[in-house]
Amino acid sequence: MTEKLSDAERDTELSPLLTNGWVMVDGRDAIHREFQFKNFVDAFGFMTRAALWAEKWNHHPEWFNVYKTVQVTLSTHDVGGLSALDIKLARKMNDLAQG
Repeated sequence: MTEKLSDAERDTELSPLLTNGWVMVDGRDAIHREFQFKNFVDAFGFMTRAALWAEKWNHHPEWFNVYKTVQVTLSTHDVGGLSALDIKLARKMNDLAQG
């Protein structure tokens, strides 16, 4: 079963993401990032690749897409906040956005 991140996990696992484009969401235990791509096809391709990993890990993002911008919010609803699954998916999305 997935559990909410401990304070120690937040320091070691979450901190690197917060210096790599992700920010904490005001008012909830979640992280958010806006990805910019060259065009709609690249943005949609990123979403498709990320969706395959999200489905494989049974952990689905909240996201919004307009043209070349994809906004992503991650939080584990089952635990009421951030879990290791959010860290894992955020890292994967960072990798996928790089190419």
